[in-house]
Amino acid sequence: MAKCARDCFGSPSSLHRFGLDARAALNKAREQVAALINAESPEEIIFTANAAESANLAIVGTVEANRRFGGARLVTSAAEHPMVIDPALALKASGVECELVGVDSVGSIDLAKMEDVLSDDCLLLATHHANHDLGTIQPVASLGEIGAEKAAPFFVDASFSGGWLPVDVRAMNASLLSLEPNRFHGPKGVGVLYRHRRARIQPMIRGGSQEEGRRAGEENLPAIVGAGVAAEIALRESEVRRESVARIQAGLWNGLRARVPQLRLNGPDPGEARLPTNLNFSVEFVEGEGVALRADLKGVAIGSGSACVSKALKVPRALAAIGLEPALAQGCVILSPGAMNLEAEVDEAVGILAGVIGDLRGMSPTWEEFKAGKRGTLV
Repeated sequence: MAKCARDCFGSPSSLHRFGLDARAALNKAREQVAALINAESPEEIIFTANAAESANLAIVGTVEANRRFGGARLVTSAAEHPMVIDPALALKASGVECELVGVDSVGSIDLAKMEDVLSDDCLLLATHHANHDLGTIQPVASLGEIGAEKAAPFFVDASFSGGWLPVDVRAMNASLLSLEPNRFHGPKGVGVLYRHRRARIQPMIRGGSQEEGRRAGEENLPAIVGAGVAAEIALRESEVRRESVARIQAGLWNGLRARVPQLRLNGPDPGEARLPTNLNFSVEFVEGEGVALRADLKGVAIGSGSACVSKALKVPRALAAIGLEPALAQGCVILSPGAMNLEAEVDEAVGILAGVIGDLRGMSPTWEEFKAGKRGTLV
């Protein structure tokens, strides 16, 4: 990225040699990202600013490009990230019928329910590969088959799974798919949208011919180059990374469960049904924000609720979708182990978190009431 910022200062749209150098770097990044998701051609890769823009372009762009052909129906799940649900609800306000399909207690989409609500007038089926809050891995290949039977374009939000789980747009029957390179150790400031060559989308940002006219504006070339390298590394190392991080995830959960009572795991058990980079659990009788702040002071960086909604002090939609009690949602924390973490760090992290939770519960009157048998538990 530093070399690109220094040497590739030309515009990829220009015809002089500086522009040709920049275009070559841009094309190489397309090839690297296309290889990661098994796209048929690098030309199917559109670079954006982030996954939220990619999702909005996929959802709003598809609906606006196709509603003139008849039909005004969008189907998604109730446990989507805000970058999927919010544009869907905005379209609903403009007259598009929007169906939110429920999920079960661990966040899995019911295939039978999805098949029931899909109809031939569906403009788009939109859902995620792995849940941003719960880590739940969805049966996207089966969902893609259902969409294909109804001739509905299928958008997959793979912004949390990309670079960690195998992502194959052809096996998924995906018409569109979004990635966020910073989720697999790439840079911020760049997003990816895969668009099958037959998928119609209407641009949301106009005023230039960049990205084949589908996303106007000068490309953030250093970030795109970084995204390409991150994609290449992820393709080469994803299996080793996944196995290592899965061991850390399991170690964290087993260690915490052994040392801290009254914890509730949100989402599936660690294993094949769960994204290895996500461990979401609720700590009863304390607030997750307090755990996160105190843990940070001791050198353990964790989240409390979805990063996109935590400032709004709302229960994240995914937690509401699985029917989590508000008190448990308030005590939700998320641990996100990555490729740079070591298994040797697990015991230290567990010890710090157990100590933080113990200290906070020591100040909680509801915890004292529970220990005295004066109140029940939600876990």
